[in-house]
Amino acid sequence: MARRAPHPAVSAGLAFALALGLSPAAASAAEAAPLALTRPDAGTARPAVPYRMAALGDSITRGYNSCGWFFDCVRRSWATGSYGGIDSHYLRLRARNGALAAHNNAVTGAKVAMLAGQADAAVSQRAEYVTILIGANDACTSTVAGMTSVAAYEARFRAGMQTLRDGLPSARIFVSSIPDLRWLWRAGRDNRAARAAWSRLRVCQSMLTDPISTDIEDVERRRDVRRRVIAYNEVMGRVCAQDARCRFDDGAVFSHPFTLDQVSRWDYFHPNARGQATLARVTYAKSFWSAAALARRRDA
Repeated sequence: MARRAPHPAVSAGLAFALALGLSPAAASAAEAAPLALTRPDAGTARPAVPYRMAALGDSITRGYNSCGWFFDCVRRSWATGSYGGIDSHYLRLRARNGALAAHNNAVTGAKVAMLAGQADAAVSQRAEYVTILIGANDACTSTVAGMTSVAAYEARFRAGMQTLRDGLPSARIFVSSIPDLRWLWRAGRDNRAARAAWSRLRVCQSMLTDPISTDIEDVERRRDVRRRVIAYNEVMGRVCAQDARCRFDDGAVFSHPFTLDQVSRWDYFHPNARGQATLARVTYAKSFWSAAALARRRDA
């Protein structure tokens, strides 16, 4: 659930400004100025831990089906979840800054076309750290022809990123790759319950329809979906690389071999609690605050 607790750094920021010798009026003006990160960290070994974060994306980030039957469960979200068993980005960062507030702006069913709107919400929340995991619904359509084109995906992703950068010029942005849907097909194609759920619920039919078929058109259809996801990921990696305060996961989520014990038994598609915890672990290892990232900064 989104947390809207008051930002505790306000009084601290005012006190810090006064300590620098600013007048109360000037200190108040500084406090009200547009937000960057709350503490400068250029050239230091450890980047500043945010006071506010926002998660953008789709049903995966909403924790859909991770704690019940066909509903969002944001407390088990890999990004902003408050449930200890997930060890989300929010909980890991809150261990370093107990005043951290999290907002989950993801929308179940969202495609990349909705990213700019979610980014607007993050701007209004003055987020200092933003996570993005979006694109599965652009590839998971009823037919291959219905998938979002790569050109359209790039234009819409860039629009979302531009919204964030215009409104939050100093925010750190983490972009996760889209999972490889082929892992899911491989894991579930021989499972009768999974096949039944995919068919009955019309789950990601571009990839999962006729899952045991070896006909050439079905083999090619699955390849086409996978190629499209790879292309989406390449777009996000390229766009993120153009922003000094953006970090892409370098395909870590795409490359992770998710298994059936990490997906919901309701639809055999969305991550369950174990899957959300795996997402949290895999993505945080590529984040700004991972042990590897901090080591690179120390060695720089």
